[in-house]
Amino acid sequence: STTKIKTTQLWGKNKDDLKKQLLDLKTELAQLRTQKVAGGANSKLTKIHDLRKSIARVLTVINATQRSQLRIFYKNKKYLPLDLRPKKTRAMRRRLTKHEESIISEKQKKRQMHFPQRKYAVKAET
Repeated sequence: STTKIKTTQLWGKNKDDLKKQLLDLKTELAQLRTQKVAGGANSKLTKIHDLRKSIARVLTVINATQRSQLRIFYKNKKYLPLDLRPKKTRAMRRRLTKHEESIISEKQKKRQMHFPQRKYAVKAET
């Protein structure tokens, strides 16, 4: 794993392969760090950067696939986990739903029936 890892290669792999690759990358990084302390070559220092980025790529793919699987699992359930719900803003999340807004209470129904909107023949001047 001396070359940079391409993300396109990672998407096809299964979870076990990704975990194994992650473990390999982490052990290699640990070795490079010990060499750095011992005073290794400068080329190894640049390799540490590439390794860290490769580890990040692998983790990103693992997390993304996990989230997509969870989305499929919770597709038709009543509740979604908080981190899978749309973020929006706090005010928007607390707002009434379209259904809740459209509901008319018994008292409102009676009031509308007994005191409907008056219809005037004369148009008000502006």
